[in-house]
Amino acid sequence: MDGLVSNVALLSGFAGGESSRSTAVLAGLAGLASGAFSMATGEYTSVRSQNEAMAAEIEVERRALSDFPADERAELAATYARKGVDPKLAEAVARQLHVDPEIALAVHSQEELGVTPGRLPSALVAAGSSFAAFAVGALVPVLPYLCGADTFLASALLAGLALFVVGVVVSRFTGRSPLLSGARQLGLGALAAGATYLVGYLAGGVT
Repeated sequence: MDGLVSNVALLSGFAGGESSRSTAVLAGLAGLASGAFSMATGEYTSVRSQNEAMAAEIEVERRALSDFPADERAELAATYARKGVDPKLAEAVARQLHVDPEIALAVHSQEELGVTPGRLPSALVAAGSSFAAFAVGALVPVLPYLCGADTFLASALLAGLALFVVGVVVSRFTGRSPLLSGARQLGLGALAAGATYLVGYLAGGVT
């Protein structure tokens, strides 16, 4: 959705400035590349930073288990008791889990941090998926130009159709009306493209 909306809006701005087909193609491909790389680097940095923060928290938990095993065991037992486990059974389970330090670390990390050591998300996979998703979306409004179209109309129609379809697909996961969801996505994309068209028109008049 990011790639689709941003690139159709970009091309709309160039259309507003009455740019040539070759300029539109260049702008669309440049928008695709720059946006995809920006999304990939941003996602990589975000996931990598989050992983580093979680790794540091896991190490804090590892030291706590080593330095204060009784307190950590009592904390785990209390956690299970709050979830409805009988206190004596909770204490027995916590004691059993603490027999193996690595199992204890995994359980405490999951309960307290919501992560499991060694199973943090891959920053490279996140970056690659963001790059691919943005590129696919951004390619849609450029396709008509690449196929020979020389006006923005074909690009706008194809992008509009894609926006509506994406909205309909999203409705399968949200439970909302497919028609309303598709119309909402189409309306938001049209608003972005219309605003950028106006910017292009005004900038074209100035230059």
